[in-house]
Amino acid sequence: MPSPDPQPAFVLIRPQMGENIGAAARAMWNFGLDRMRIVAPRDGWPNQKAVAMASGAGRLLDEAQLFDDTPGAIGDCSFVYATTARPRDLTKPVFTPEAAMQDARDRIAAGEKVAVMFGPERAGMENDDIARANAIISVPVNPDFPSLNLAQCVLLTGYEWRRVAVPTEAQRVGAVGDWAEQIEIEKLSAHYEERLEEAGFFFPDHKAANMKTNLRNLWSRMPLTRADVQMLHGIIRQMVRWKDRG
Repeated sequence: MPSPDPQPAFVLIRPQMGENIGAAARAMWNFGLDRMRIVAPRDGWPNQKAVAMASGAGRLLDEAQLFDDTPGAIGDCSFVYATTARPRDLTKPVFTPEAAMQDARDRIAAGEKVAVMFGPERAGMENDDIARANAIISVPVNPDFPSLNLAQCVLLTGYEWRRVAVPTEAQRVGAVGDWAEQIEIEKLSAHYEERLEEAGFFFPDHKAANMKTNLRNLWSRMPLTRADVQMLHGIIRQMVRWKDRG
């Protein structure tokens, strides 16, 4: 059974080698983290190479949650961080690992459910995954050699989680449980994409994919409550009704 301590989920996006998954599990357990989620592992699951590498942290692999895609893995979370060493063209808050884990502790203390995403070993996360995150964790590494091994990145983030002082009482707007979960943001994004597609907004065709990614990125930057999401759904529905009456 997972430990009762409130903590973030660590989400491995399309990991490529069982050994790295096992090493990531071992790094997590070094710092008392045991909420592992795995998205579409390249070599399938379960993986004996992961078990061998995990050593005493095999329990994390036994209890790891497996998902087919990123939206499914983060759907129940209200705030998500994406770890990346490379600058991106998506505008988001950028944290150091230390600042991110302090922020995560404050959010969890306020009742939010938080996840940290880690990308594939070879090339890191794609923009489509990062667009779904609310903030970026960037490690100040050597710019001439910025690549971190998956387990190294997990270890570094887990260390900062463990090291951060006992969180201060969070001061946030809204009651515990009011923040929208990622699945609700996903449905909101899909609703707007569908209606804007019908209206011919995504034009010309060769720019449509980037426009949709930027729109998704816009939603993820907003600290939306469930009431906000309901209102935004209502706005687009009313606009469609008004157009149809015309």
